[in-house]
Amino acid sequence: MSSFRKNVDACNDGNAPKGYCANQNYSEGSDYLVHDIAQHTNLRSGPHELLSRGVLGKRKLPVSPVKMLVGREGNCTGRGRFSSADGCHVLSRYLPVNGPRWVDRLQSRAYVSQFSADGSLFVAGFQKSHIRIYDVDKGWKVQKNILAKSLRWTITDTSLSPDQRFLVYSSLSPVVHIVNVRSAASESIANITEIHDGLDFSVDGYNDDDYDALGIFSVKFSTDGKELVAASSDNSIYVYDLESKRPSLRIPAHKSDVNTVCFADETGHLLFSGSDDHLCKVWDRRCFGTRGKAAGVLIGHLEGITFIDSRGDGRYFISNGKDQTTKLWDIRKMSSNTPYPRRPRDTDFDYRWMDYPTHARALKHPHDQSLATYRGHNVLRTLIRCYFSPAYSTGQKYIYTGSSDGSLYIYDLVTGAQVASCHGHEKPVRDCSWHPLYPMIITSSWDGVIARWEFPGSEEEPSEAGGRRQEKEGLAFED
Repeated sequence: MSSFRKNVDACNDGNAPKGYCANQNYSEGSDYLVHDIAQHTNLRSGPHELLSRGVLGKRKLPVSPVKMLVGREGNCTGRGRFSSADGCHVLSRYLPVNGPRWVDRLQSRAYVSQFSADGSLFVAGFQKSHIRIYDVDKGWKVQKNILAKSLRWTITDTSLSPDQRFLVYSSLSPVVHIVNVRSAASESIANITEIHDGLDFSVDGYNDDDYDALGIFSVKFSTDGKELVAASSDNSIYVYDLESKRPSLRIPAHKSDVNTVCFADETGHLLFSGSDDHLCKVWDRRCFGTRGKAAGVLIGHLEGITFIDSRGDGRYFISNGKDQTTKLWDIRKMSSNTPYPRRPRDTDFDYRWMDYPTHARALKHPHDQSLATYRGHNVLRTLIRCYFSPAYSTGQKYIYTGSSDGSLYIYDLVTGAQVASCHGHEKPVRDCSWHPLYPMIITSSWDGVIARWEFPGSEEEPSEAGGRRQEKEGLAFED
């Protein structure tokens, strides 16, 4: 039996070795099992009841893959095949924690990285103007090497269009640039080998000071590819219409920087936003013209919010906060006309260069509206990102996040248990991405390394020769 199999069984039995399941850090609140999220997750990732009958008097454990296969061959369910939930139950047991194996390394901090929706492409953005698009199905060959234009400080975000024809990238600037991914050129140097069209998010009436102060922290395509939504440093959310090539909506959304925004579901009507004012907000574009304010507010974080990821159902989302927690939210618990009560916090804390005070970790918001809180990772130095695990292979039964200690952490969505952690970087892991189909996670770090974690996979360290080769390739566009 492999060491990984032993560790997973230990997690299931409650006897995990120290450091693997992190002492089973459960989410706060004793009634988490009654939440709808638990039932939804079980429907997506739980085995058929005829395959999961336990022995009386014994605690019910996950059904083994062997038993699942025997049940399928014996047609126990009467269907003669696995349902999608049965498949998720099997696949979700095999966590991609073997590694790291290097995909690439540059002499520049990696800030963003994401798989395409079908997993065939992978995009990584680095501080020194570089964006690389890898063809995953062709051995991680670099399909397009992009040198960004008009960069301020770093590339803050990238987003692929749903049809994978275009890529947009943002910086601490009001202009987001768009690149044709399918063009013949393998090297795309802005306005030298290819044109990177600029999409100006500033609105009429901006003076020079307003324009210079505007920066984009997050940008996302809508599911129909016709709009972009962006979070900005002027406390606002912007919606950009790609057909008219102009902003169609500006929402003065928060009282501080808006670090993150996303579409709640494929309709594009609802938006989720998170800000340094510690609030998560829900916006309904259908009634914004008449109300002019948020549909609701969700309170619970004690510090600013670094990232939000939607479950895609228009109801649930998770957020990473500078209070060193990830929180799960249900918009049915949101409040309107919230009085924004004063919350306990450490007013001298600055996450960019300070460690979070030990005494502050025990603080809780007196009006916390979140469903669950997950602890164990560190959200320091940069806007660390978190996500739901893929629906196809896991039924979204996990959440995972980068960490400023150079690690990746995976939590059980319902119980809050830390089921795995991957340690392999020397500096903060700012972004991470789980392959939509296969047991594979990519981590991107400030150490310049793009690393691959798999199951099954090799646990050997990359050779020095391989590392030097990748570093050399990574310097192709360096100044």
